[in-house]
Formats: sequence, structure tokens, C-alpha cells
Amino acid sequence: MEKRVMTNSRRRKGLAVASALLGGVLVLSACSGGDDSKASDSGNGDTSQAKADEAAAKKTSVAEIKITPKDGSDNASINSSAKVTVAKGTLTSVEMKTEDGTAVAGEISADKKSWAPSGQLERATQYKITATAEDSEGRAAHENATFTTVSPDNSFLGYFTPEDGSTVGVGMPVSINFDKAITNKAAVQKGITVSSSSGQEVVGHWFSPNRLDFRPEEYWKEDSTVTLKLALDGVEGADGVYGVQQKTVTFKIGRNQVSVVDAQTKQMKVTQDGKVVKTIPISAGSPENKTYEGQMVISEKFKETRMNGATVGFTDDDGKGEYDIKDVPHAMRLSTSGTFIHGNYWGAKSIFGSVNTSHGCVGLSDTKGANDPNTPGAWFFKNSMVGDVVVVENTGDATIKPDNGLNGWNMDWASWKAGSAV
Repeated sequence: MEKRVMTNSRRRKGLAVASALLGGVLVLSACSGGDDSKASDSGNGDTSQAKADEAAAKKTSVAEIKITPKDGSDNASINSSAKVTVAKGTLTSVEMKTEDGTAVAGEISADKKSWAPSGQLERATQYKITATAEDSEGRAAHENATFTTVSPDNSFLGYFTPEDGSTVGVGMPVSINFDKAITNKAAVQKGITVSSSSGQEVVGHWFSPNRLDFRPEEYWKEDSTVTLKLALDGVEGADGVYGVQQKTVTFKIGRNQVSVVDAQTKQMKVTQDGKVVKTIPISAGSPENKTYEGQMVISEKFKETRMNGATVGFTDDDGKGEYDIKDVPHAMRLSTSGTFIHGNYWGAKSIFGSVNTSHGCVGLSDTKGANDPNTPGAWFFKNSMVGDVVVVENTGDATIKPDNGLNGWNMDWASWKAGSAV
């Protein structure tokens, strides 16, 4: 048998390979991939990468920062999503900016445990939050998150009337018009509550997928306070379309004023708290253009406004309006379709109280310029507010539809409640 003898060169080559394999194991086991050739001469590994990592970990802050929404989120709420909290420490700084670098104002809580933006965020906007906190030993922790708020295409808004802080008449419903059709009506209606300090039961009625009104069975009690709460943030109103509003609105009900227009007698009796305070001669719609009957609510007031017959279907053969008066004084809207109670300076004074001549409105004697406070038109304008009721009788025309303006009072209570989704 041949005896093989290992030469010195072969021995050196074998040692080199073993060294390389061992080095490979060391590299794979180290997080940083640093040079592992500098192990302790004693062979106990005290200066190895693992020991270095362990030592670094002991110096790391124990403060735990949480940012919501989580990093990478989209369709985030514009109201309540953004928040930073910390456990086992206190916040030292929080910055929130839009994609273009615009800073968002916010405040760290008194106990330095949380932060939130000061106001509502914008829709379809990307935000970045950078937060820093310290633990009890002063060691800093950092966290970052980027998210995008819900887009207009994926969210809906409800435009409501009356306004927050306003004082209105006893007939004023809460009317909400949504900018997108609502298919999940029950969920949306459950997110809206309307209550009165009078204790009256208040019920919602859907006139369409875009309109929801609230009212009690009878007119609001005078001097009461009505509260509207919108808790729609995150409510799915239609497939993939979410609410973004989180708001509380209050308004006051003023004195009880109801005015009754009698087209036969051509007189209007203005009552406050059930007592007649003034009788005003009027001129209602002519026999060819009768005024709607029913309970109508004043929804808008204009000291002067333009009235063009073409906008409501009264046109001549040339297509122009049968009338176009650019300075109608003391006009108050009663319907969406164009019914007003307003001052009239162009008609003879003798028509008021004696003949119905209008195209469907209720006219009161007035003067051009709307500056004479002594006219019936000026008096009624001054003593009326949005939400007051005008009841029109004996015109011979149909009762106005409940959704033509803010006129849901023309629907009986059982029918009204049947239109609720909850």
C-alpha cells in the first residue's frame, strides 16, 4: 500500500478552507454582518456581535409609541383617525405634515401620553406623523407613519339646516341633504339623533336617497332648544362610501308665529303664541295661477331679490319670462318651486285685500327700494324669521307636496313615521 504524506502546502490549504467555513458561520449568525475576526483572545466571545447587540438593546428606550392610523393606511377618517399615544414613557415631540410639507397643528396632552391634531383633516390627503418619546431614564424612542385620508369619491357629506347657534321659527325641520345617494339608510339614520329640550318625540323621514328630514308630531315648542348630533364618521352609507362627519349642532326655537293666509277674504292674520297680532291685506295667486294650499315654512329671507318668470315656467312666446322684476322687496321663500310671500310695489294699492292677481305668490303692499318701514311688506319681513309657518287656505289649488321646500308638516304623523328607516 502506498503511504501518502501530507505536505506543508496541503496542510496550509486545508486550514485555510476550514477557516473560511468557520468565518461563513460567524457572518450568517451576525445581524450587522460586521467583521467577526476580532474575537477575544480568551475565546469566551465577550466582544462578539451578539454581545454588542445585547448591550445595545439594554440601552434602548422602553417607551412604546403607537400611531393611528397604521402606516400605509388609506381611506382614513378626517376626524378621529390621527392620534399618537405612548406607554412606558412620555411624548416629547410630534410633527404631522401633509405630503407638500404643510404643518398640521396639534397638541400633546397635559400628561404627555397622547397627541391629536387640533382640527379636522382634509379629504384625499396624505399625512406623515413623526413622534418622539422618552422613558423614565431619558432614553428616546422614535416612530413614523404615513397614511391617506378618505377621498371625496369614497365619502359622503350631509349638508344640514338650520345653522348651528341660530334661532328659528316653530316650523323649522332639521333637513339634511347628502351629496351622494344613501342606500344603507338605516345605518346612516342610526348615526343621526335629533332631540329637543321640550321632550317632544322627533322622527326622521326619508324623502329620497339624498334627503332626510326630522320633525316632531306638532310644531316645536317655543323657547326650546334642539340638538342635532351627527355621528357618521366611518358609517358606510353606500357600497364603499363612508361618512366623515362628527358634529353636534344646537339651535333655539323662538316665539310661536303662525300666519294664516285666506285667499277668499284676501287677508292674512299673523298670530304669535296663538294670539292675532296683526291683520294684513294680501293678493294671492290669480284664478289662472292659484297659490298652493297648505302649511309652508319660510326657508330664506331676502331684503330684495330678482324674480324671473322664465325660471318657474312662466314664459312668453319669445321664451322670455312673463315678468322679470329685479328688485322684489322683502321676499321670503315658501317652496323650492318658487312660491314666495313678498312685497309688491308695482301693483295698485287697491288690489291688496280685494283681488288675487299674482302668478302664485302671496303679495303684500310695499314700496320700491325696500326702505319704507311703514309698509305691510316691511313689517312682515321684520317680524318674521326663517322657520316661521305660513298657512295658505281657500285658493282652490292642491296642497303643496311635503318635499317641496321645508313643508313636511303637510304629511300626517303616521305617514311621516312610515318614512323612517329605523
